[in-house]
Amino acid sequence: MTSSPPGPTVAPQSQGFSLEGRTALVTGARRGIGAAIAAGFAAAGADLVLMARDAALEDTREAIKKSGGEATVITADFADPAAVEAAATEIANSRTIDILVNNAGTIRRAPAASTSPSDWHHVIDVNLNSTWAVTRPVGAAMVARGEGKIITIASLLSFQGGISVPAYTASKHAVAGLTKALANEWGPSGVQVNAIAPGYISTDNTTDLRADPEREAAIRDRTPAGRWGRPEDLVGAAVFLASAASAYVNGHVLAVDGGWLAR
Repeated sequence: MTSSPPGPTVAPQSQGFSLEGRTALVTGARRGIGAAIAAGFAAAGADLVLMARDAALEDTREAIKKSGGEATVITADFADPAAVEAAATEIANSRTIDILVNNAGTIRRAPAASTSPSDWHHVIDVNLNSTWAVTRPVGAAMVARGEGKIITIASLLSFQGGISVPAYTASKHAVAGLTKALANEWGPSGVQVNAIAPGYISTDNTTDLRADPEREAAIRDRTPAGRWGRPEDLVGAAVFLASAASAYVNGHVLAVDGGWLAR
């Protein structure tokens, strides 16, 4: 009679969502989803390394401090993937990063025929190329250690086409694909690679939509939850994917969308 090989010890439910003793690198943490996730990780016990375009992160650092965590800030311009890779490589060589959250992103709205090459390349550089520039060195260090968690912020437009956001849609389809490709390669080394696809969240990226009465109402009415999401609505999913509770979740794009995709 054969038996299955022993698996890792499963943490008790009360400990499964703890991030005590872990260090998380969160990109684009100045406000919005990144800031909320960083504060949520601190409340779960993690220390934070924040990578942002500038060091003006006082509100985020204060929220982390109130949650009992500590934060180090690293600056990098996500429109410059080479600079981002240099910063990420330095971090990976100098610190143990247990959790990576690729949150930095941008959007440019224009019909496809009117989208300029500069806008296209800017969005692709920020949303895709810089995500890769961070993930490759940090993920390689995780693979070498035999453990790690990588979470990328995808989008509903990882599944759909959207309107007048061709570069954004292309980039978010791409990060969903990258999530699955890296899960295949790095899963055997103990690294889980997943993504979160937020619904329509009240952030800077949706300012124009919320300012348009017809679009705002249409989006709210189509969402079964009956409201726009808040950055804090993503925290529980992020803590789950960053913790031992998700040890057997890999290559998944988790929609946190108020039911949008169910319609």
